[in-house]
Amino acid sequence: MSRTRLRGALLLPLSLIPAVAAYFVLTVWLPQDIARYRDYARAEPCAAGTSAREHEDCLREATFTVEGTKIKDGGRNSVYEATLSGAPFWNGVLSFGDATPLLSRLERGDRVTGTVWRGDVMSLSRHGVRQSSADEPRDEPQMIAALGTWAGLLSALGLATGSARLAGARTFPWRGFGKPLLITVSIACPVVGLLSVWWGLPWWITPALLVPLLTYTAWELHRYPQRRPRPTAPGPPDG
Repeated sequence: MSRTRLRGALLLPLSLIPAVAAYFVLTVWLPQDIARYRDYARAEPCAAGTSAREHEDCLREATFTVEGTKIKDGGRNSVYEATLSGAPFWNGVLSFGDATPLLSRLERGDRVTGTVWRGDVMSLSRHGVRQSSADEPRDEPQMIAALGTWAGLLSALGLATGSARLAGARTFPWRGFGKPLLITVSIACPVVGLLSVWWGLPWWITPALLVPLLTYTAWELHRYPQRRPRPTAPGPPDG
């Protein structure tokens, strides 16, 4: 077996890994995230006399004492945390996505009000300033759909390239076809996902845009070598 066919044979089973990831993201993670956000959006404050079991699905308030905060700005390594105590059912470290508007104002010994839902602290508030925690459900399924679409397209690209190499075809060269498609997918998926979040578009818009985009890009890359002008043989010298 030639080196090209061997690489194709190895690429086929490896392409199943992102395929499984895409299936999990789009059929398990995405529906669960949407359902969790809807449940949280419909949750109401707990009424007096609510049982402990019913507390899980309603919003209750608890008072915490701030033991300390940790703020570290550093891109992916950023840390925004508050250590809380004083509640009978939960004490520990609460994470946030940013230092503002409340976390940066907190000091040791401050009393804060936490909103609790299903055993997790959704937000903290103090003196009318509220900040959501990292655990609070967000209406951002577009980014999850973008991740699942990226994994699915990556799997499709791997399967197509691996099959072509295994068959000995030269229609899927890495430099002129595979690499540009991989770059396009890796850039387009997060960009379309972010734009869908900012513009409030439905989550299904993300795969609906990305799949045709990749298909069109693949078609253009396939046609490009055919459109390049062929060099003409030099004519006889004049004279």
